[in-house]
Amino acid sequence: MATLLLLALLLGAGWAWTPDLPRAELEARYAAPPSRFVEAGGLRWHVRESGTAAGAATGPPVLMLHGFGSSLHTWEPWAQGLAATHRVVRVDLPGSGLTAPDPAGRYDDDHALAQLLALMDTLGLPQASLVGHSMGGRLAWRLAALHPQRVHRLVLVAPDGFASPGFDYGKPPDVGWMAGLLPHVLPRVALRAGLAPAYGDPARLGEDTVSRYHQLLLAPGARGAVIERLRQLRLEEPTPLLARVQAPTLLVWGELDAMIPVANAQDYLRALPAATRAQLIVLPRLGHVPHEEDPAAALPAVQAFLAL
Repeated sequence: MATLLLLALLLGAGWAWTPDLPRAELEARYAAPPSRFVEAGGLRWHVRESGTAAGAATGPPVLMLHGFGSSLHTWEPWAQGLAATHRVVRVDLPGSGLTAPDPAGRYDDDHALAQLLALMDTLGLPQASLVGHSMGGRLAWRLAALHPQRVHRLVLVAPDGFASPGFDYGKPPDVGWMAGLLPHVLPRVALRAGLAPAYGDPARLGEDTVSRYHQLLLAPGARGAVIERLRQLRLEEPTPLLARVQAPTLLVWGELDAMIPVANAQDYLRALPAATRAQLIVLPRLGHVPHEEDPAAALPAVQAFLAL
């Protein structure tokens, strides 16, 4: 979803000044219990946990990582479904949702993985199954490749990593001069137009979901972090690193994904070692965010996979 916010700017012909919203107001609205804030890796993280102690005993905890421009709320239905059998931990990644922007302004993958490991240590997660979407999927498989002892199983929902239009290896995407407007201008109607292509059926994009995305992007520092994350992105040809993944892996993809095409799934299936027993589920008529668009479509398969 990395290009959606910039698309929103291009489509926003009726641009208007859009100031930040007070953090206290956003936390009151979007960080109600069981949310809490955790200090780790030099950051104040927004974390939400669910699941019982009995459920946590059935297997390693599940750590869920959202995609670009999103927040931990994107996982709500899946988190509810998994909480009966697992300790489920959702986090807002640095500069996203209600997690503070990185104080050093760093959003490269190596730095992000170091921060995630620090958070896992603070939360008492020596090992976890990772569920990651898009950008969060890229962080999940990189963590599994570089720190295999920390990852039990992988669920990758339309993961980022292979080159695609506008995202080449070794160089940042061209964010253009208009990206400089994003910290000041983000009309809700323009953001809605930018989010709609992430759905196979845009009619399923509810107004409450649009409002949540919009308001959380108005958190202090969030829009600047979005631009910095894009500017610092450097994709590397992922095949050598994917060859180091050991965790059993489930790929989940919407058939109509317009952001990261389902054809990329074959790249992952070729690159992942046989030991991962990588499986692919393609969801008919769904787009880039199947866990939002139709949560029930893949949840049973994810539950079964993580229960093994």
